[in-house]
Amino acid sequence: MAKFLTLDDFDFKDKVAIVRVDFNSPIDPETKKILDATRIRAHGETTIKELVEKGAKIVVLAHQGRMGKPDFIPLKQHAEILGGVLGKPVKYVNDLFGEKAKKAIKELKSGEVLVLENVRTYPAETKKGTPEEHAKTELVQKLAPLADVFVNDAFATAHRAHVSIVGFTAVLPSVAGRIMERELKSLSRVLENPEKPCVYILGGAKADDSLEISKYVLDNGIADYVLTGGVTGQLFLAAKDFDLGKPNMDFLKQNQLLELIPGIKELMAKYSDAVKVPADVAVEVDGKRREVLVRDMPTDYPIFDIGPETVKNYGEIIRRAKSIVLSGPMGVFENSEFSYGTRKIFGEVADSKAFSLAGGGHTVAALKEFGLAEKISYISTAGGALIEFLMGKKLPGVVALEKAATRKV
Repeated sequence: MAKFLTLDDFDFKDKVAIVRVDFNSPIDPETKKILDATRIRAHGETTIKELVEKGAKIVVLAHQGRMGKPDFIPLKQHAEILGGVLGKPVKYVNDLFGEKAKKAIKELKSGEVLVLENVRTYPAETKKGTPEEHAKTELVQKLAPLADVFVNDAFATAHRAHVSIVGFTAVLPSVAGRIMERELKSLSRVLENPEKPCVYILGGAKADDSLEISKYVLDNGIADYVLTGGVTGQLFLAAKDFDLGKPNMDFLKQNQLLELIPGIKELMAKYSDAVKVPADVAVEVDGKRREVLVRDMPTDYPIFDIGPETVKNYGEIIRRAKSIVLSGPMGVFENSEFSYGTRKIFGEVADSKAFSLAGGGHTVAALKEFGLAEKISYISTAGGALIEFLMGKKLPGVVALEKAATRKV
């Protein structure tokens, strides 16, 4: 478990707290309205609410989109939504570290919340660097002298060594917010000493991370089984020399996934009992579902789901599990003809008595679609940070908090 300070380790009464959150939300490209405020609510209901109750003067830093992209908008809406979550007005200035921002920070009273402008309006924000290098940037140099403490609650961007993620940790007392703390505690349960058997379920369309995650959790004795579905399942079947048929092999080739096959072959040779691939799949024929045993392939039709034999095999393993990581659906669950595999496997996880952790946009969407989200032990709000953590990589935002915990500032 990472060794960092939390909100319990600092007296926030009348103190100015710079709080880095992840408010990055899906935006309607036409109206520029926020489509889903889940992340804003999550930070508002936990860390920010607690800081309000503790009498802090709260300065919120967040990003939205990337410069030049359709979702790159100011944070005015985010501040309004946060006000609704807190049940009190939240201040907003369209300035990041200029005179307007500095004046607004100095005028804050205890328990008040101020949202500054999108940190990515500052071009240097997204440059990689060490905490010490970023501490010399204009953003940190202008804002840090006005603050007493830095709170990093943005686990979802902790894999980025950006200015607002690591820069303040070099010059201010720095603690983890409740979202950051909760994510790291939950992830440590499935990565450090998971209860056994531990099962990783890897599906979805983004199969390029599947080899690295599988290798890390198997080489380090973390996972006992890796169950594959979705495009990941197809890729692992191809690595077992199954000809999936032209449309499916072309898809893997177009997405540059076939280059992973030598590594997957090596992994499966080493862990033949642990890595499981589908026994049957469902293909689309004239808009309808047709099931095909893997041994009867190739097929001339696109694979859109796993079949009942695979669900049965995987279900037996899931029911014995004590720890489960769920990342990615088993197929095109948005189409009712091909939702079967995802619904059944996700249902097995939800009904399991194991500690279950789920993450990724499509995984969470499927859990909500099938009414299973409430039965999962922990749902991670992170995307890239979660994947990198599962690969065993050190996250710069977390490392910076750990370093700050050992330093006198």
